[in-house]
Parts: sequence; structure tokens; C-alpha cells
Amino acid sequence: MSRIGKKPVPLPKGVTASVNGKTVHVKGPKGELSVTLVEEVDAKLDEHGITVSPRKDMERSDQMWGLSRTLVNNLVVGVTNGFSEKLEIQGVGYRAAVQGKNLNLQLGFSHDVAYPIPDGITITAEKPTMLTISGIDKQLVGQVAAEIRGWRPPEPYKGKGVRYAGEYVRRKEGKKK
Repeated sequence: MSRIGKKPVPLPKGVTASVNGKTVHVKGPKGELSVTLVEEVDAKLDEHGITVSPRKDMERSDQMWGLSRTLVNNLVVGVTNGFSEKLEIQGVGYRAAVQGKNLNLQLGFSHDVAYPIPDGITITAEKPTMLTISGIDKQLVGQVAAEIRGWRPPEPYKGKGVRYAGEYVRRKEGKKK
């Protein structure tokens, strides 16, 4: 039994939802999102919100129950509050700047990295070494942050690179004489 799956997803004021077969559509003040659930779970709309329940008495239906409820909850949170991820850039000469629809990164390569910003994502550079990635789709925000971090992950000797805000990088001792 899923502890998360048992709870219905409440719909705050200003949020409307509809369930068409396996597809759940949620519309709110920040935008509109939808997710298609797997065959093993059912979703229905009632006075408490959106309730997700398993269809069959199988192991996979129990596994997908909590996941499906969390995906629906992410839709509701996304259209009401949105999601954001912060990245820090550390290193001499490492910096980032937003220019139009591109994010220009100087990460110690012989060339600048031009990262095209996807639709539905806003990237702001508060400082040249601090980026904030925000949007309504949690998966897309996390994917963009991971791709930017993937250009230069933090290295263990000097700690240079792109890291998530608050990420701990385990440092190694350098070469000895």
C-alpha cells in the first residue's frame, strides 16, 4: 500500500483540472500542464481533488500508484507556484550571461558555450556566478539545470565548476612532494 498514493491531490483556488481517460490536465494562474498516467492506475476528479488509485492487484500497480500521485501533485504545484533551481559557478574567469534566447557560459574552454534556453524556462543571472532556472514543469527545470551543470561539473581538487546551490563537493588532498 502506498502512503503517498492514498492522499488526494487538493486543488487550490484558481486551479481547474480535468481527467480524460489516462490524461490529467491542470490549468492555473501560471499556465497549463498535462500528464498521461500508466495503464495500472486510475485517476478521478471529486470534491476532495484528484484521487489516484491502482487498477489491478499487481506489484507494478502498487509501484506506479505513488509515482502517479506525485506527478499529478507536481502539475498542481507547477501551475500555482512554479519550480526553480539555483546554480553557482566557481572558478577564476568562469561566468554566465543571458543574451536573448541563449545562455552564454565561459567555463574555461577555448570557446564560450552557447546554451539555447528552451520554451517554458526562464534563466536569470543575478550575478555573473549565480543562475536561477525557473519554470512550471519540474522535470524540465531539473533537466535544464542538469545539462548546464554537465558542461563543467565541480572537480574535487579546487572545487571549480558549476554546482547546485548548497551542494557539498568532497575535496581531495593535492599532490605531495
